[in-house]
Amino acid sequence: MPQAGAPQAPQPPAQGPGAPAQQPGPAFHQGQPHPGAPQGAPAGYTSPIPVRSTHLGHALASEWTKIRSVRSTLWTLGALFVLIFGIGTLTALALGTQRFVDPKLGMAFFGVLLGTLCIIPLGVLVISSEYGTGMIRTTMTACPRRARVLAAKAIVFTALAFVITTITTTLVAVLTNGMVSGPDPTSGEWFRVTVGAGLYVSVLGLLALAVGSLLRHSAGAISAMLGLVLLPMLLAVFMLGSESLKSVSKALIEYSVPNSLASLYGNPFLGTDTGPQGWEPLWILVGVTAVVLGAAFAAQSKRDV
Repeated sequence: MPQAGAPQAPQPPAQGPGAPAQQPGPAFHQGQPHPGAPQGAPAGYTSPIPVRSTHLGHALASEWTKIRSVRSTLWTLGALFVLIFGIGTLTALALGTQRFVDPKLGMAFFGVLLGTLCIIPLGVLVISSEYGTGMIRTTMTACPRRARVLAAKAIVFTALAFVITTITTTLVAVLTNGMVSGPDPTSGEWFRVTVGAGLYVSVLGLLALAVGSLLRHSAGAISAMLGLVLLPMLLAVFMLGSESLKSVSKALIEYSVPNSLASLYGNPFLGTDTGPQGWEPLWILVGVTAVVLGAAFAAQSKRDV
């Protein structure tokens, strides 16, 4: 007789005449891997779910899901389209066919300049919003390689901003070319006011993303970027009355973001004899963005989340 309180082995259920017969299942013995486990797997239980090594494509898919599922992205990009297309079209209507304009597409940069006020906050919020809500901890847990996370955010955001901006600037350029009288633009001018403007705006948004990664504070990063865009022009206006600061004022205007966009459209504020011309404003911005983005990668790998 078994002793009282001692554990007893489970008894198989009694099968009556009408009970269904039990189907023999696969027997997994302790210390043996699952049949679907890879070769060389250690002994013990192995999940039948296949485990694949992650790569940059998974991070890109994750960031694309994030950016397209947030409502603020649609509103911001919609405002970007409305400003570039609306202001550009209204400017062409105001000029009309009776006024000779050279360069013909030069005045379309006003809408692009206002559109930068939309792309800058979006670039900052792509990363700073996760720090504000604490979601960045979940992101880094799912993808411990921080450089991969930042690279995925930068690629997805820059590509999206470039596509939207380039499509909009192309529509504005086509409408302006048909509504304004002047010399026909060359192929180089067409390329600068469409692809060049799209690259400039998207790289400016990437710079905002890098600043947001460094500061990790939405309001501070947006304020810093808006100061970078607007402050040089404002300071230059106050310095115009001083003869000793005239050269400084001229340099601030020539290298400011508004004048750089105007230079892409062949219509710089101080004429075409001084300052960056053609594609030079874009290369200057690319250099500055590369430095700041490199600092963001370095800080990302050393700071806690």
